[in-house]
Amino acid sequence: MAGALLGTVFQNLQSVVKDQLATYWGVDQHTQKLSSHLTAIRAVLNDAQRKQITSQAVKDWLQKLTDATYVLDDILDDCSLQSKKVHSGDERSSCLARVHPRDILFRFHIGKRMKDITQRFHDINEERSMFELRDGVTEKQAMNDDVDWRQTSSDITEPIVYGRDQDREQIVKFLLEDAKNSEDLSVYPIVGMGGLGKTTLVKQVFNDHRVCNHFDLTIWVCVSDDFNTKTILESIIECCTGQNPNLKTLEAVRKKVEEVLQSKRYLLVLDDVWNEDQEKWKQLKGKLHCARAAKGATILVTTGLEEVASTMETHPAYLLKKLSDDDSW
Repeated sequence: MAGALLGTVFQNLQSVVKDQLATYWGVDQHTQKLSSHLTAIRAVLNDAQRKQITSQAVKDWLQKLTDATYVLDDILDDCSLQSKKVHSGDERSSCLARVHPRDILFRFHIGKRMKDITQRFHDINEERSMFELRDGVTEKQAMNDDVDWRQTSSDITEPIVYGRDQDREQIVKFLLEDAKNSEDLSVYPIVGMGGLGKTTLVKQVFNDHRVCNHFDLTIWVCVSDDFNTKTILESIIECCTGQNPNLKTLEAVRKKVEEVLQSKRYLLVLDDVWNEDQEKWKQLKGKLHCARAAKGATILVTTGLEEVASTMETHPAYLLKKLSDDDSW
């Protein structure tokens, strides 16, 4: 939102800078300073949007920037409307010669508003230096950094987990008892809003000695935003064999997955899934069915969206609730 809006406002600002009325209104110096501030801010915007995921301070800074940008957008709209009124007269005379006495009042108000918003952007630009934001980070680089940050693995980084014993036991019971004799591939979504500890809980289940003894293979794949069948299948192969398959076609990857999973009772965790596209899920599930796994093979899915769960589930989703106040403390 901030990036697209700021780009539009920056273009509108350049139009005002070029308008000779800017000098008459006394805002030409303000517009030049604003251009300088906006240029500096836009250079670090992609990095800021990436860092807001982990930094509340950066998130607050971006909100200040967005609020100020809306105010500046309104000011520039008023300038544009006033300019059209003045320029709509006799084209043979200078637009300054056509300025009406009433425009003096506009000149007074727009000058004050432009001065205030320039100071506001000055403060925002000064605050930018506190966050060590990098210049020139492209959207692709920011996206790649975001993907790297969101990657998860099955190792337990929080050995002590409070208030989730009952949740863990219910999920383990499903794996060891409810899904044990199922001929079909069981899919059990764990649903909860961000920050509730879905991934931490599933790590506890994944590393539980009863679960490890029950399954022939345990596989962890972090999916995140990019629900790509070939990528997920490649991750399954790499997790099972310890080697990057480096296969070019989806058919070759499917055959390798079949070789790895055939006749195995496996537990596959698909962590942080956001895909609501039923066709994408059907494609992946179809490839996994072709592997002809043993009875009891199960997929655990973690997601923040109930819509994702309804797309993927073969069993009702497990809805993770908030911790009690005592457990939170």
